[in-house]
Amino acid sequence: MPSQPPQSEHTQTRDRARAAVAGALARHDLAAAAVAVIQLENLQAGTSAAPDVAAAAHAEVGDLWSVLGDYPRALAAYMKAVELEPARPRYLFNRAAVRRFVGDLGAAEQDYDEAIRLAPHDAQAWLNRSELRTQTIDRNHVDELERALRAAPPEWRHQVPLHYALAKEYEDLGDHRASWAHLAAGAQMRRRNMRYDVRADLSTMTWIREAFPAPDPSGGLDTDRPIFILGMPRTGSTLVERILGNHSDVHAGGELQDFGLAVVEAVRAHLGREAGRREMVFASSLIDHAKLGGDYLRRTRPRTADRGRFTDKLPLNYLYIGLIAQALPNARIVHVVRNPMATCYAVFKVLFDRGYPFSYDLGELADYYIAYRRLMHHWHAVLPGRLIEITYEALIVDPASETRRLLDALGLAWEPACIDILGNQSPSTTASASQVRRPIHRASIDQWRHYEAQLSPVALRLRGAGISPEG
Repeated sequence: MPSQPPQSEHTQTRDRARAAVAGALARHDLAAAAVAVIQLENLQAGTSAAPDVAAAAHAEVGDLWSVLGDYPRALAAYMKAVELEPARPRYLFNRAAVRRFVGDLGAAEQDYDEAIRLAPHDAQAWLNRSELRTQTIDRNHVDELERALRAAPPEWRHQVPLHYALAKEYEDLGDHRASWAHLAAGAQMRRRNMRYDVRADLSTMTWIREAFPAPDPSGGLDTDRPIFILGMPRTGSTLVERILGNHSDVHAGGELQDFGLAVVEAVRAHLGREAGRREMVFASSLIDHAKLGGDYLRRTRPRTADRGRFTDKLPLNYLYIGLIAQALPNARIVHVVRNPMATCYAVFKVLFDRGYPFSYDLGELADYYIAYRRLMHHWHAVLPGRLIEITYEALIVDPASETRRLLDALGLAWEPACIDILGNQSPSTTASASQVRRPIHRASIDQWRHYEAQLSPVALRLRGAGISPEG
């Protein structure tokens, strides 16, 4: 039988490299995935393909590096893709996203400008561009956005991001009436087009309290490496992580999904089958917690292996505090809190890429916040002294004192660099990716007060649950 032509062999080798990446990611083996991506990248570099084919190959590598969180390498790959095919809006969009993550906001805006010119119906590009900076009277996109919204296809995915972009820009310009009108319209449209029942989340938090009446830390893994930063989203957890990430002994890990994934895998192995949410919650109290802690540490490597301590700032890890206390009894847990109304407004005003489905209806948002507060009250009661609480407003007003207090609680020495937020050049992929590139400021503390009348249903619900809207 004649041998296959070289191109066929190359294609097979490339397909094997792709399969190796997928397999390593499925196993959460990031080191092996990185090796496979490098192999794939080398294969792409060694071919003489047409510009569009080569550009697609580089873009694929950029996508994979993005998944692995290696944004400098992702940016290098997207640079090559755009160089080879500059009129492909997806490549520009992806390069803009990575430039935003690494803090090159001016270049990101230029990429979004070009992506929008080439694909004017890409509503997400419009929204991302609006979020890059504070808009001004002399420099904004309001008129363009209004025209884009009028011309947008009727499908919600084309309209919702434009409403959120207009809400953001009108707020920057001080037109709070117009801002709220667009925010409410966008949120209502988004909620209407999702399948979600907040009662499932509320019930889950009740089951968690019942499943962990008194977490026992005696059988966990003895390590103090992880620092969990958690709470409601949009409360300042990114700022806290940037502060800690400036410390010479702390690696900023970002929003890691690893603890929840390790819990789900351990519970399924314990039960030997799939199960409903309630059964999963109660079964999680019966698993081998030391093994869970070890699996969590394994999953977080190699991303977190370069310094003595690392942060995990996934906000919803507050659901797992009982499990964290049992699996990693020496891990530190930092709970970031903020004024209740400021929190609810900050959550409501963001169009999240994924997650937080409770955020698009004020009644559901208030009910979720109440359930969160009840669960946190439970953790404080059954784990006295275990949580380090940091208040967003106090951190903004006096960052040096609050940072000293935080470092003391974590057993870390004071380093002046911790409060040099602008000196922290590490990537950020959260909704705060643009804000963290600006100096610490107080502007957002009372921003919600411009909308007190519109937010009154939230305040009413909070008071009914015994929670002061003022904190």
